[in-house]
Amino acid sequence: MDILDVARWQFGITTVYHFLFVPITIGLSLLVAVMETMWLRSAKPEWLRLAKFFGKLFLINFALGLVTGIVQEFQFGMNWSDYSRFVGDIFGAPLAVEALLAFFLESTFLGIWIFGWDRVPRKLHASCMWLVHIGTLASAWFILAANSWMQHPVGYEYNPDTGRAELTDFWAVMTNKVQLVTFPHVVASAYMTAAAFILGISAWLYTKKRFEQDRSMYRMGIRLGAVVALVAGLAVSITGDFQGKIMTDVQPMKMAAAEALYETEASEAPFSLFTIGTPDGKEEKFSITVPGLLSFLATGHFDGKVEGINDLREQYKQEYGQDPGAAYYSPGDFTPYIPVTYWSFRFMIGLGLVVAAGAALVLWLTRKGRTPTARWFGPAVIALPVIAVAANSFGWIFTEMGRQPWAVFGLMTTAHGVSPGVSELEAWISIIVLTLLYAVLAIVEVGLLVKYVKVGADPFEEPPSPTLGGSDEDEDRPLAFAY
Repeated sequence: MDILDVARWQFGITTVYHFLFVPITIGLSLLVAVMETMWLRSAKPEWLRLAKFFGKLFLINFALGLVTGIVQEFQFGMNWSDYSRFVGDIFGAPLAVEALLAFFLESTFLGIWIFGWDRVPRKLHASCMWLVHIGTLASAWFILAANSWMQHPVGYEYNPDTGRAELTDFWAVMTNKVQLVTFPHVVASAYMTAAAFILGISAWLYTKKRFEQDRSMYRMGIRLGAVVALVAGLAVSITGDFQGKIMTDVQPMKMAAAEALYETEASEAPFSLFTIGTPDGKEEKFSITVPGLLSFLATGHFDGKVEGINDLREQYKQEYGQDPGAAYYSPGDFTPYIPVTYWSFRFMIGLGLVVAAGAALVLWLTRKGRTPTARWFGPAVIALPVIAVAANSFGWIFTEMGRQPWAVFGLMTTAHGVSPGVSELEAWISIIVLTLLYAVLAIVEVGLLVKYVKVGADPFEEPPSPTLGGSDEDEDRPLAFAY
């Protein structure tokens, strides 16, 4: 492998690994806030116990997500300096706002939530986690705005003297039409993933005999997780449909690659359920299809036209020239690697449907006070968060791999973004070190989660309800760390 291959593998490994934590962080911040609010409204101790229990797991996930996210910034300067130079003026504004506004909002109010159980009035304390959640949404908005610009560049001018894209309209970048459909899709998938996380862990604890006295509490967690996972799963499907239509508009090659559609279909383009192609991914050999479904997904009409890979390849040759910028691409070949885009697209959709269907099944099994006691219930349901995380990962892989060979669609190929001064040896050292480091972090993450999940929720302890300002005695009392 040359430097480009190693740099791409490193980016893929670190980014996908970091994204394992992102949806759980976004979704859990909401659901923990909901649990604490439910306790305030109902005074049921079970909601407070669940809020503290899943809050503890949220903190573990938040910390690991923060650590792995820092690496993303450094690798842009390390392996992708030409790319960073080209997009720096565009990315600087949203990422700076994300760090100064969103991250500080998250960290500040999360600190108050952790240390303020016996220092902050209950309603104010609960509002802190809601503000943390708003911070995670703001963070997602600015980061996805930067990524959406890579998919569909807007609000910029190219400066030939500096060789950079320069920001001319910040609002256009923030309201990019790709961003407007990507953000709700990602957030809905985060809610689904976190709900599956709560559902799976609650179901596992529910089936353990040593927690038999807490079954009613874990049943509440099961029901909450199942309802949110099902509703969020439906939202993922709806937003994904909108996203597919926008994707067809701005990146028709990505949609064609997702379906392994080689020839343009003037109407009633079929949706491929299963396709076998040549090893190089350039020709279809066998396919099982649903007539007209792809036309509907891409255009909103069953008789809509969907362009195929071969015609788009010729179109891109005329529009962008003959050199895609990588040795393993033939001249004028602006086609992504078809097997990866085809199967990641299907795994994303299929696994997401499995989570939604599993949530619906759990709601059925627990309807009207029913208590499932089958041995398979806990182990089967605890697989749902793993499946949800996998669906998110395949979606991210499809989004990035489907854009290839472009780093910024229509402006810069990935090969032209790699650092010219980094040797293969240096790239290999960095990828090995980071992969080993992430392996250690994975062991830490899983170990901590398993340790605290096995213990279960702490016994109920009525927290104090201090007034805002407090007494002199309250002021002298040290902050309490709840975990």
